[in-house]
Amino acid sequence: MGALCCRRNALTLLLGASTALLVGCGKTDSASLASANAAEGDTAAAKPTMIVYRDPNCGCCGAWADQAMAAGYPVKIEIREDMGTVKTGLNVRADLASCHTVTVAGYVLEGHVPFDHIAKLLAEKPKDIIGLAVPGMPRGSPGMEMPDGSKDEFDVIGFDKNGPVRVFTA
Repeated sequence: MGALCCRRNALTLLLGASTALLVGCGKTDSASLASANAAEGDTAAAKPTMIVYRDPNCGCCGAWADQAMAAGYPVKIEIREDMGTVKTGLNVRADLASCHTVTVAGYVLEGHVPFDHIAKLLAEKPKDIIGLAVPGMPRGSPGMEMPDGSKDEFDVIGFDKNGPVRVFTA
């Protein structure tokens, strides 16, 4: 039993170091991060799968999805040419729109929603909203980080099928 424990600790250390190396080099491979997170799955609660709907020409959508995987979410990406149709079908109004739209655990995420807000949404499961939105593409939001560190102020909006309901704080 002692040898098994030591091997397991060594494997966990190795996986952690490999992930840190990948992230530190700036050459983060989504599949590698997802594999490392899956291997650590016995130490963390399973997170629900996110389906990320994105335009094929948008790079920040991929950056957000990479961060979602690094945060431990299983992610499926659907490249769509008809993002307007996707948004309309999921009750995302034009005043809330951003570049990508996500479904997770029965909720809709529009745009660059921070992961602490998503964690709170999934933990609390509010009934008065169908999702969260960060309208537009604010600098400094997840997936929209700027080399100079500049950031725009932005709110995360809880919305229902009729539009904004309230600011959602984490």
